[in-house]
Amino acid sequence: MGNAPLITKVYLPKYIYPVTRVFSSGINLLMSLIPLIIAALITGEKITWAYLMLHIFDLRHDFTMGFGMILAAAMTFFRDMQFLWGVLSMLWMYLTPLFYPISIVPKQVQGLVLNNPMYYFVNAFRTIILEGITPRPVVFCQCTVVALVMLGIGSLIFKKTQDKFIFYI
Repeated sequence: MGNAPLITKVYLPKYIYPVTRVFSSGINLLMSLIPLIIAALITGEKITWAYLMLHIFDLRHDFTMGFGMILAAAMTFFRDMQFLWGVLSMLWMYLTPLFYPISIVPKQVQGLVLNNPMYYFVNAFRTIILEGITPRPVVFCQCTVVALVMLGIGSLIFKKTQDKFIFYI
């Protein structure tokens, strides 16, 4: 919706708009890793070779790109989705173990957390940054599958709906 003037006046492939948003957020992430590493050095945290694995587990950009394409399509047709997304993303954040280990979650809720696709990415980053070790190869496979499935679903939905965007902008 923010690119409506461009979409109506200039022809560009429509997938460019959500992709550029994801890439600009990726650049912000890279810039935020610099203070993280500086803080780790100042506090005496041991920087290990596992930190080099951070870029490999950065497959969540593929996940985010797919999810962004779904949201872009949904927000084009349903304007209230932007307000609903604010609430849903906050709930999603609390269901993702960012600031707490999954071990403190009650057993009956752990299944819900394990079905959260962001859990695998957060778990990989936590293993690298907090424990200083590289995650097991199965974690990499889980992250890859989750990212590629979301990218595929998002691309499919976006491709099927993109020709109707102009009528709803």
